[in-house]
Amino acid sequence: MTTDLQPSSSQSITNVNVPKHIAIIMDGNGRWAKKRNKMRVFGHRAGVEAVRNVVEACGESGVKALTLFAFSSENWRRPEKEVGLLMDLFMTVLKSEAKKLKKNNVQLRVIGDLSAFSEKLQNRIAEAEELTKDNDGLILNIAANYGGRWDIVNALKKVAADVKQGDMTVEDISEESLDGYLSFAGIPEPDLFIRTGGEERISNFLLWHLAYTELYFTDVLWPDFDKEELQKAIISFSKRQRRFGRTGDQVEQEAGA
Repeated sequence: MTTDLQPSSSQSITNVNVPKHIAIIMDGNGRWAKKRNKMRVFGHRAGVEAVRNVVEACGESGVKALTLFAFSSENWRRPEKEVGLLMDLFMTVLKSEAKKLKKNNVQLRVIGDLSAFSEKLQNRIAEAEELTKDNDGLILNIAANYGGRWDIVNALKKVAADVKQGDMTVEDISEESLDGYLSFAGIPEPDLFIRTGGEERISNFLLWHLAYTELYFTDVLWPDFDKEELQKAIISFSKRQRRFGRTGDQVEQEAGA
């Protein structure tokens, strides 16, 4: 679904139903650079500024958690040079942004199979998480070497190990108990999913968690996704009726109760 909703003076982020958790696939960095006859890494660097703007906007609007898909488990298939540059950029951003996140009360969490990263990068991630762990403002999840299928399989391995050790039984396994083994244990599922860049796919992102998430797709390339574009997405979200299997009449009755 592509939307061209324009925010008006009567529709600001401050007076609409704001999602508690927003998840974003930041697509279009490479195409943004190509349009400017630049190398793809130029687009990834420009995308970092978009991240800063969106993190700031989420903090200002009352969003509790923001999850960004920075590097998927499938992205290793990209040219080796580009992957190397992305890893270097990740290192640089962690170093430059961690103190700013600490200052602005943002808690950083990096989720995914981090064992594939260099020891230096793993240490940098751990340092940034440690620095911001006591912050109680916006939770910023960075999905790196993450895949939705990996997350589910990894959770099932943990469940199997606990069953084998006698810490739980097969009968104890439920949606609720399995949820506790996933990467987002303790964090509400996303209310709003955004994908920039014109593609309309979930692309192995948060497969378990997006079951009832509202989806929003935009043609805007990620480096151009600013606070105004985020506002459009939130306004679109606020116009939707979330029924979770109930009828529209039931939702309206509960809202009016």
